[in-house]
Amino acid sequence: MKNTMKLRSGATIPQITREEAEKCKYLTRSVLMQMHLMPKGDPAAFDKAADGSIIYYFDPSRVVEAPPEQWYFPKSKRESMTLDSGTVIERMSIRNAAACSYYTKERLEQMHYEAIEEPVAFTVKADGSILYFYDKKTALRLPLMCVKCGKNIRYRKKLCRECYEEDLAVRRAEGDLYRNAEYFMDRDKVLFFDLELTGVYDHDEIISISIIDANAKVIMNTLVKPSHKKKWKNTVKIHGITPEMVADKPLLDELIPEIKEIFDNADNLIAYGVSTDYSHIKYIYDTEEERELLKKKTRCCANEFVRYAHEHLPDMQHAALTDAMSALGIEWDGVPHSSIADTVACMKVWEKLFPNYYKDNKLS
Repeated sequence: MKNTMKLRSGATIPQITREEAEKCKYLTRSVLMQMHLMPKGDPAAFDKAADGSIIYYFDPSRVVEAPPEQWYFPKSKRESMTLDSGTVIERMSIRNAAACSYYTKERLEQMHYEAIEEPVAFTVKADGSILYFYDKKTALRLPLMCVKCGKNIRYRKKLCRECYEEDLAVRRAEGDLYRNAEYFMDRDKVLFFDLELTGVYDHDEIISISIIDANAKVIMNTLVKPSHKKKWKNTVKIHGITPEMVADKPLLDELIPEIKEIFDNADNLIAYGVSTDYSHIKYIYDTEEERELLKKKTRCCANEFVRYAHEHLPDMQHAALTDAMSALGIEWDGVPHSSIADTVACMKVWEKLFPNYYKDNKLS
């Protein structure tokens, strides 16, 4: 059975002899360079030179014209060299080599690559010594080392497993201390809210708003008739609110005085993914000062869950409200993605994350 090599792309290529390569009409890199061509895909096969370096063979049907930096040199400076394997390589300036992604072994090592192919070009240093260039595209990617200890291969967050576990333990302890602290908040003045919109852009409109306090008391729960939008096909699939359902509902302008009064009397306004909701609800206020006061009251439950997940559930891939509910073992009240159900869910997630947030610490 022939030897094979797995490339960085995941492709596996066979080892063949020079005679077999010629029979398949494969071309070496040096021949391609002489023809001002370069490969546009992986090598088709390989062989080993006497010094242990790799010689790649390329399929002539998968080549493109090389950039001028790779083949144009003033006539007076054009030089070539024949390697022990018989491969001919040409002289190239360091600048032109870099433009072709050709680097010295030392530079590749700094980039965490190992050159395994024979040189593809060379230059002559001021002292007359030869400097060889190697193709980064065919170099092996070396495992990165831990940025903390520098001894072991990286596992997560640029750290090895041991350093990562130590860092995680510290972050988890700090996070738990922060979440378990006593905040002595008044349940009547901590409000949770959620909006449903006609779309995801700033010009989209609110079509549902739900507000509850930390006692689970519903302060507001109403559909809203948009002023301009007539249809919202993409989002109706998510929240189920159709144009017909809001046709006879109040406009946002009619609700603004009541919403302002509710928000102005609150100490905290909490939503799951508050940035989107805030970017729409802030326009009920006319001045930047009022909007800043509103922003100072807002808290993002999603950000807090993400921090918790990073510290306690590092393998978790997603952090949507449904993911938070599942991870924390919380049951839904109502249909997910309706504003009232999402508002209640946000309240439950927040209390699970911050068990000592309120004066009484018990949901009535």
